[in-house]
Amino acid sequence: MIMKDMIKKYILDTPPSGIRKYFDLVNEMEDVISLGIGEPDFETPWTIREEGIYSLEKGRTHYSSNAGFIELREEIARYMKNRFSLEYCPKDEILVTVGGSEAIDIAVRTFAGPGDEVIVPEPSFVAYKGCVMFAGATPVPIELKAEDRFKLQPQQLLDAITDKTKAIIIGYPNNPTGATMDYGDYKAIVEVLKDKNIVVISDELYAELTYKGEHASIAQFPEMKDKTIVINGFSKAFAMTGWRIGFACGDSVALGQMKKIHQYAIMCSPTTAQYAAIEALKNGEPEVLRMKEEYNRRRHVMVDGFQRIGLSCFEPVGAFYVFPSIGITGMTSDDFCEKLLMEEKVLMIPGNAFGACGEGFVRATYATSIENIQEALNRISRFISNRCGA
Repeated sequence: MIMKDMIKKYILDTPPSGIRKYFDLVNEMEDVISLGIGEPDFETPWTIREEGIYSLEKGRTHYSSNAGFIELREEIARYMKNRFSLEYCPKDEILVTVGGSEAIDIAVRTFAGPGDEVIVPEPSFVAYKGCVMFAGATPVPIELKAEDRFKLQPQQLLDAITDKTKAIIIGYPNNPTGATMDYGDYKAIVEVLKDKNIVVISDELYAELTYKGEHASIAQFPEMKDKTIVINGFSKAFAMTGWRIGFACGDSVALGQMKKIHQYAIMCSPTTAQYAAIEALKNGEPEVLRMKEEYNRRRHVMVDGFQRIGLSCFEPVGAFYVFPSIGITGMTSDDFCEKLLMEEKVLMIPGNAFGACGEGFVRATYATSIENIQEALNRISRFISNRCGA
C-alpha cells in the first residue's frame, strides 16, 4: 500500500483499456472467432518484409537521427503531397515515431498539462483519453450520435470549448464506428476553430481505408494547417502493426518540441521498420489497394449480416469496423460481449470501452476472413434468438 500511495493520482484514476481484458479471456479459450482485435489479418506484403530482412543482413542496425531517416521523411512528404495535397518539409515538419500511438501521446504532452482541457469526441480510440490523463490534463468528452453518423457537429464543439481548452483530438476514419468526415463536414468545424488558439491533433491512421469518396483532412484548410498535427502511420494500410512505425506532420516549431520528448523517451524509431517503411511508400500501393478491396467486400457482408439479425447499424465507410446497436437485446454492452464470448465463442468489444456514450453498442472488426465473418454472424444470430426469443 505504501507504493500505491506514491503513484500519481491521475495514473491511478485512469482505467486500463476496456479492450484488453477480453483478449485475456480469449487466451484461455479455444475455437473463438475474433471480431475484436483491430489488426489486419493480412501479413505485411513480402517486398516490405524483404526490405526489413535485407537491412538486417547488411548490418543496418544503428540509430537513425531522432526524427527518422531523411530518406523516409522525404518519402512521407511525397506521399502526403501526392495523396492528400498536404505539403510538409521533410527536414523539420515530419517526425517518425513508434507507431501512431506515440505520436498522439507526445502531441498531447506538448500542448496540454495540469489545468488544461482537451476535447475528445467519443466514441473514440481508447488511447486518446488515457494520453490526456497521463499528461495531467482533463479530457472533455463530446457525445457523437448515431443519427449524425458519428460526425462531429459544430455546435457540439462550440459548446465544449472553454478558456482552458488547449487541443482537440479527432480521429477519422473513426475507430470504433467506421465513420468519416468529408471536406464539407470539416468546413463547418473550421468555422468554429479558425480564430481560436486550439490545436487539432488529427489521427488519420485509417486514411487509406476510405470506401466512399476521398479521405479528407482538416489540415487541408489553409487556416488550419499550421494549427493541426496530422498523425498517420503504416500499421493499418500496410498491415505493419508489429513493426511499430508511424509519423506526425505539422508546424516546425511544434514538431521540434514533440521531437524533444521523443528524443529523451525513445531516441529513434526502430531502424529495421524505417527501412521497411521506405519500401512500403515506394512500392506498396498495389498491395494497399488489394487489401482495401477485400476489406470493402467484407464490410458489405458484415453490415448486411447485422441488419438481417436485427442489430441496426449505420453503414461505416472507413476503417474496418462496424458499430451495431444491441438495443433490442436489453443487455448492457459488457453483458452482451461476455455472454456471447462464453456461450458462442465470438469476441466483440463493448462500445463503452470507447467512451460512456458507446453503451448500447458493440464494435466488430471485419479484419478477418469472409468465412469467419459468416460463421460469427450465424453464432450471433443464434445467441440473440436464444436470449430474446427472436
